[in-house]
Amino acid sequence: MDVLVVGAGPAGLAAAAALAASGAGAVEVLEREREAGGVPRHCDRGGFGTRELWRPMTGPDYARHRTRAAVRAGAALRTGVMVTGWAGPLTVEATSRAGPEEVTARAVVLATGARERPRSARLVPGDRPEGVWTTGELQQVVHLNGRRVGGRALIVGAGPVARAAVGTLRKAGAEPVALVTDGPGPAPRPALRRAVPVLTDTVVTELIGRGRLTGVALRRADGRVSVVRCDSVVFTGDFVPEHELVRSAGIALDPGTRGPSVDACFRTARPGVFAVGNVLHGAEPAATAASEGGRAAERVRRYLADGRWPAVRVPVVADGALRWTAPNLLVPRDSGVRLLLRAGRRVVRPVVTVSQDGRTLYRVRLPRPADPERSVPLTGPWAGGVDGAGGPVRIRLDETRDAGRW
Repeated sequence: MDVLVVGAGPAGLAAAAALAASGAGAVEVLEREREAGGVPRHCDRGGFGTRELWRPMTGPDYARHRTRAAVRAGAALRTGVMVTGWAGPLTVEATSRAGPEEVTARAVVLATGARERPRSARLVPGDRPEGVWTTGELQQVVHLNGRRVGGRALIVGAGPVARAAVGTLRKAGAEPVALVTDGPGPAPRPALRRAVPVLTDTVVTELIGRGRLTGVALRRADGRVSVVRCDSVVFTGDFVPEHELVRSAGIALDPGTRGPSVDACFRTARPGVFAVGNVLHGAEPAATAASEGGRAAERVRRYLADGRWPAVRVPVVADGALRWTAPNLLVPRDSGVRLLLRAGRRVVRPVVTVSQDGRTLYRVRLPRPADPERSVPLTGPWAGGVDGAGGPVRIRLDETRDAGRW
């Protein structure tokens, strides 16, 4: 086999479709779920496909479109196959109903996506009552299984994923009573059809109830404590890359993204192993993940042709109000560099400065505010000035009071 893609979400399917269509050879996709498509498969709402396909779709329609495109291009797709580890540098161990097997390819693309951290990982005390969900669990039971989830629901989070949870809850017959965030509040967004109160600077301290959730204890930043009566709570956001295969391969993780360290061509530290999509950085929109898969395909094809892998890569350090950058490695004189930047706090008038060893390579005012809910792209010719023998490249995000243009 020429290329093995692990994961059949938007990134993996887009990579497989582009690789198979370009004549890269035999391309196979392994997916642990029974159906391909990834998270959009159980997001029964609109908003998919408009950015990259120019066709508005629901999540399930988008998942089917991506799956059909990969298969039509010539990629082989196998579902219900769990990749569990490595038997060699480019050989994975997998298990399916047919039993264990080993799959070897000339190149491996990891597109395993991300998951939300559950209540237990967030260290929220209390028993384990019924009615506690993550967004993904909620979407699956509502959109795939058609279940009702309760009457009154509290949503932990106030970003786009939390807003999507509002619609899912209402479809399931529940009414959201509040959005709770430990921050100052969400960035300005279009109003919901029916407003939901937002409790800012507030944290969940305990889940109340035994057989069924009966309430949630909250603490405000000023020390005030209260209890909201509800029978459901949804923990949204706080996504973690599904990096188990990355770790078992001994590939370094970036402390900011918690995904594998890769360069702008999506190459990891292991020759022949690429990583794309939300395994790199947690939850980004499906269009972003699919775009990365398509861009990575050309890099994989080049590797199959010449076998080259960079010997020198310069680390990227996030500075100032910046939480992380992805990719987080740079290859000197590499072309086509496109980074995603994610802020740790809202910056209304953001300016980005790229430097190395005290030398400014690039400075730009971003055209819109930067906030923790979404990433902003950074492109430009500055990557050609990176010194391979120099220190880390520092990308700094600051607030500027200058209203003029750079």
